[in-house]
Amino acid sequence: MDDPVRVTVETDDGTERETVYDSEGEIDADGATFRFDVDEGRADGADADAAVDGDDTETDPLFVASLSDVPTDTTIRRTAMRPDGRRGVEFVLRRDADAAEVFAWRNSCPHRPEVPLDTGRGARVEDGEIVCHEHGARFECGDGLCTWGPCVGEELDPVGVAVRDGAVYLDDDRFASVRPR
Repeated sequence: MDDPVRVTVETDDGTERETVYDSEGEIDADGATFRFDVDEGRADGADADAAVDGDDTETDPLFVASLSDVPTDTTIRRTAMRPDGRRGVEFVLRRDADAAEVFAWRNSCPHRPEVPLDTGRGARVEDGEIVCHEHGARFECGDGLCTWGPCVGEELDPVGVAVRDGAVYLDDDRFASVRPR
């Protein structure tokens, strides 16, 4: 954790304030214990890989989006967090128009990696291909192969996702959790 956080725990017997410098741990106050784990994005201490009840889908740290929220005619952005919790990688998702298959890639053009494919309003999609807004490179939906433009033959960097029970989940060992953009 980069910056300390001021935590206040209130109980029936009083209030305890403490400054936290770690990304995980616990604070005891008047017989109550507050456990936290900032890196995993879950304050309940549950294992990030633990199964989640159907009603708690959106609290699963690997939950990306409902399948119905992933567009076929543009993209949505999310941020995948590395296990250390310090560096996020922005990625985009797009659903295949003919199937319930979802594809995800790092939000970066191979020609110029600092150029995002989705600047915040969704990437442009023409004839089923994602189009780089800066120089017009076109990328196939499935494998992310560039079919036209300055990076022909190169591929977008894939991010592993899986569809289960009408929801999309992160399925990539490089990352531990997802944050909405």
